[in-house]
Amino acid sequence: MELALQIKNVTVHYGGFTALNGIQLNLPKHTTLGLVGESGSGKSTLARVIAGLIVPAEGQILLDSQELTKKRSREQRKRIQMIFQNPDASLNPKHSIRQILSEALLFHNIVGRTEIEKRCKELLARVHLEGKALDKYPHEFSGGQRQRIAIARALSVEPSLLIADEPTSALDVSVQLSVLELFNTLKAELNLTMLFISHDLGVIHAISDTVAVMRQGNLVEINPKDQFFARPETAYSRELLSAVPKMPKSNTSGGFYDPRT
Repeated sequence: MELALQIKNVTVHYGGFTALNGIQLNLPKHTTLGLVGESGSGKSTLARVIAGLIVPAEGQILLDSQELTKKRSREQRKRIQMIFQNPDASLNPKHSIRQILSEALLFHNIVGRTEIEKRCKELLARVHLEGKALDKYPHEFSGGQRQRIAIARALSVEPSLLIADEPTSALDVSVQLSVLELFNTLKAELNLTMLFISHDLGVIHAISDTVAVMRQGNLVEINPKDQFFARPETAYSRELLSAVPKMPKSNTSGGFYDPRT
């Protein structure tokens, strides 16, 4: 299978602390890797290294078989887009939605000025929002709608890799489910490759093809989703699964997986 992302021996130090310790990881094209682990395990650090927000002390990152430079070019930045837990991190509160979507399209020369309006409406429709949202501002939307706008902005530059760092953790359960369904729909329609980070194993089960587990800066397990949930290899993975509260069957109809039922 053709690889979208290759991570080779990536190491990150913070002072005397090793945040990432020789990470080795391959992500095939058009698949979703779910990355799990406790807080402080290195999940978000790895995401930021891949996105070019943190420069590793050692190692290589290859996207579509091309090594990414430490100082990313505009084209390299365009090819990897990141969606954060809090959509306000990527949505300028002083800009209308039209401005937010347009600036990325213009900066990366995705479409000409005469096509901006049409493209912005297409992006909103892609995330199930109406075109009239273009004249509004981020504070006029709910948390789930703002996250959809953040997704639209990330998709606007047609990335090769989409990184989602806990994008549903701040949302109500019903809204989480609709956003996860949107991610899965977009993946199918656009042939996306995604790295999806979450501490919620129900979310990971709903979104992932493969599951990778991090602990204290180390990648301790990576396996296909069904294998991971049925037969986790490491004691740490089994601890993560056993820590998920067992929900009554009548409360599991919302689409999330309960690994203990």
